[in-house]
Amino acid sequence: MTLNPTIDITMTTPRLISEGKNRARRPIVHGGGGGINVARGIRRLGGSALALHTRGREPGRYLDRLLDEEDLPHRGVDIDGDTRTAFIVAEEWTGHSYHVVPPGPELGEADQQRFLEAVAATAPDFAYLVLTGSATPRLREDFCADIVRAVADTGTEVILDITAPQLRKVLMNEVFLIRLDRDTAGSLIGRPIESFDDARATNDYLLDAGATAHAITTVGALGAVYSTPEAHYELSAPVLASGPHSDACAGDSLIATVVHRLTRGDTCVRACAYGVAAAAATVALPGAEMFARDDVETLHAAVGVSRTARRG
Repeated sequence: MTLNPTIDITMTTPRLISEGKNRARRPIVHGGGGGINVARGIRRLGGSALALHTRGREPGRYLDRLLDEEDLPHRGVDIDGDTRTAFIVAEEWTGHSYHVVPPGPELGEADQQRFLEAVAATAPDFAYLVLTGSATPRLREDFCADIVRAVADTGTEVILDITAPQLRKVLMNEVFLIRLDRDTAGSLIGRPIESFDDARATNDYLLDAGATAHAITTVGALGAVYSTPEAHYELSAPVLASGPHSDACAGDSLIATVVHRLTRGDTCVRACAYGVAAAAATVALPGAEMFARDDVETLHAAVGVSRTARRG
């Protein structure tokens, strides 16, 4: 599910300067946003997925065309505002990428209801529903909670990767798995997420609240901590030979790989270890590029897994 998709325009320039013009190579344009990226990652791994997204006027129709040309299964739900456009600038001199993302359209009550009904009608056909990506401006804070409640009796497992305002309302409903980035995790426990200990504390917060039985909090280049009611698992990220280049799509790569591995019958801890490898493979690439399947397999062998009992 992508409530706030983007048209991502990626440009590469030798070196950014503050005066004159920054000449760039021919831009790469593709559809983006959390759920679209997750669906793309699942397909890249050999799985099947449907990207359900909002579609706003002419930019939304352009998004449709981009996804059709990519042959990515998707379904658009019309809204009154324009689908947003985001820009990624990759600088060759430093190897860094800069992601500039506007807030997106504001959804009226009719837009929200239309999308909620589309998700509720579609989700029962699938094993997993992934709610991920940015919320739209001034979206009612219980919108994602309404979606979770709407699919509660369908047998579809819900995976969340959403920001704090929406997440706090969802915590009153149990879902299959919750993934948090450092910003969202920090807002929940009231301190920066800088270590595995911080990630464990965040997962404890989610598990103690009864919001999920599977929690994973990422800690940047360190990796992630995956937790169950019984144990914590430190997942140490592999060292990248060429260093990091861009964290765009890293979280989406992790979730895509976790979902795909679960559908293949892996345990959740093994799926999360593969997810850390996929995130690392994506971080090694410039702009909004996502991992290559072979790189995930290679890097998975270098992911360290350490288990500790959650309760003494």
